[in-house]
Amino acid sequence: MMVDPPIDQLIKKVQEPRYALTVAVAKRTRELISSDAETQYVAQSGLKPISLACKELYDGKIKIVED
Repeated sequence: MMVDPPIDQLIKKVQEPRYALTVAVAKRTRELISSDAETQYVAQSGLKPISLACKELYDGKIKIVED
């Protein structure tokens, strides 16, 4: 089974601690699952919500912001 994007590349690209990466992906995944519009977006992508969240983070569509 191949994960896209690979976790090692995701960690290098984001340049954040692993904990921050985990929290950001979990938060975006919850957003994708909870909203009806986002649920349609997930269905159209053909990916699972967590995979889509990782891909968005890797592609720079979402950013990790420190409080």
